[in-house]
Amino acid sequence: MDSSSSSAFPGVEQSSKSDNTSAPPINAGSSCGGGASSVSRYENQKRRDWNSFGQYLNNHRPPLSLSRCSGAHVLEFLRHLDQFGKTKVHIPICPFYGVPTPPGPCPCPCPLRQAWGSLDALIGRLRAAYEENGGKPENNPFGVRAVRLYLREVRDLQSKARGISYEKKKSKRKRPETAAFPVSPPPPPPPPTGET
Repeated sequence: MDSSSSSAFPGVEQSSKSDNTSAPPINAGSSCGGGASSVSRYENQKRRDWNSFGQYLNNHRPPLSLSRCSGAHVLEFLRHLDQFGKTKVHIPICPFYGVPTPPGPCPCPCPLRQAWGSLDALIGRLRAAYEENGGKPENNPFGVRAVRLYLREVRDLQSKARGISYEKKKSKRKRPETAAFPVSPPPPPPPPTGET
């Protein structure tokens, strides 16, 4: 399947028009310096995400240019993507609310949403793509406080609804290995003798 002809996100149609109002497309080998065959999966996904966001801006009414895009538009994009999510997020009145592994497919009418981890990774890739395409870090709409707060809110809501902890695991520091038996310090040197 040719990744340039399909959208990374359902519902964000690829358009054949090129009116330069949205984000410039990322070429397959633009950020790795090598040919398309040496581009990593991450770089390919970042390119597809960037191009999909550009199409979203083109399809926006009225169409938006990247320079006029704000954190509010990024939030609108994330909410738009929710309609294509595959993660069931239980509401508080649902009997499966907070149950980590509900039995089989849940018969409840709770909504399907984009998983927090997917949104977090998407924003990370778009944030990097914005800066790789000439955007200034201080103007990056993907790094604004409102987007970070939204992601935190989604994480907390899904954590409670699905009974899953998203807390970072603290890495254990390696302690220096100690001998099986305590080692006593070496004896002090003998006192000097009175010889001259």
